[in-house]
Amino acid sequence: MDDFIERFGPEHVWAATVAILASAVALLAIFFPQRVYVDVIWHYYWGPVVADAHGWNCVAWAGGEQIECEPGAEGPTASPGYTWQSYAGYIPTLILGVIGIIFLIKRLDIDRYRAGFYGLFPFMLFGGALRVVEDANVAAYRDTGELAIELPWSGFLISPLIYFVVFIVAAIAVAVSVWLERNDHVSGYEYPLAGIGTVLLVVTVGYLGYLTATEPYATFYGWLLVVTLVGATVATGITWLLIQTFIPGINRGTEYMGLVVIWAHAVDGVANVIGLDWATAFGHANNLVPKHPVNAWIVDTTGALLPADIVAVTGEAWPFLFVKLAAAVFVIWIFDETVFEDSPRYAILLMITVVAVGLGPGTRDMLRATFGV
Repeated sequence: MDDFIERFGPEHVWAATVAILASAVALLAIFFPQRVYVDVIWHYYWGPVVADAHGWNCVAWAGGEQIECEPGAEGPTASPGYTWQSYAGYIPTLILGVIGIIFLIKRLDIDRYRAGFYGLFPFMLFGGALRVVEDANVAAYRDTGELAIELPWSGFLISPLIYFVVFIVAAIAVAVSVWLERNDHVSGYEYPLAGIGTVLLVVTVGYLGYLTATEPYATFYGWLLVVTLVGATVATGITWLLIQTFIPGINRGTEYMGLVVIWAHAVDGVANVIGLDWATAFGHANNLVPKHPVNAWIVDTTGALLPADIVAVTGEAWPFLFVKLAAAVFVIWIFDETVFEDSPRYAILLMITVVAVGLGPGTRDMLRATFGV
């Protein structure tokens, strides 16, 4: 096997593997539509996207039609979210995608990795904002009975497809930015890269703002946005000050990237605390409901351990912020100087992933509550 890869080259082997797998799945779906497409692809992969796009708890496949149903209905049905079966397809796809990213970085011959980390920062915000466009699409469907963005296009704004969309857009932006640097059009590729991401973010948030100004199903809650950003920044500042005072050695590897990691996860933490406990204080009709198991467990545990009169003052979601901050500090501690000296390319790639994992969902939660969708 090693001789085969060395003979044809790892990039060609990877490309051939992706092409063969994609072709095999497509051909099986064509020749065995019921067994492969309906019972596997639709049931575990596309059906959940359709349900999520409409805001349904259940969607059924009925003779080629996709209709809303009740959970437990007969026939092939699907619900939003992931299953063990879908993970079996998504995890290998993710691995292939990560390998492709590594090949892309090698091919572009990027050597200033930290600059790329900062240049990609706006794309992490853009990904969360783009997901809120789909939340607005669901709100439009509930209000009018029609999707503002029809399927299959809206499906590309739903997890996990949105990750591939943002990755492809970011990869194109990186390639263009590196080309601009190599041809002496800019002094560093990180500047056009950050510029492209910022423009995409502004356009996406601008679209959401347009909806709040023109559509009845969206409402702007400006103070919620301000309090979330200020709260996350204050939490980050306090955490960074404590690190600098008591354990300054742990951020020698990440340097100021550690500050970005903490802020990213602070945004996620504060957005969850406000959305789950205090959204009504900013004008929402109801507080948000936790959708992730960790959030739900923390809320349930806090409510069970603390007296009701204390919970009435503090809320139930506040420990989530401390969990996120602790996780961010742990990451900074793990990524010490040795990691960056031995494998700078992979260290930065993992750092980008860590920030995206916090800032993507955090931005979505923050903007979804801000625009009332």
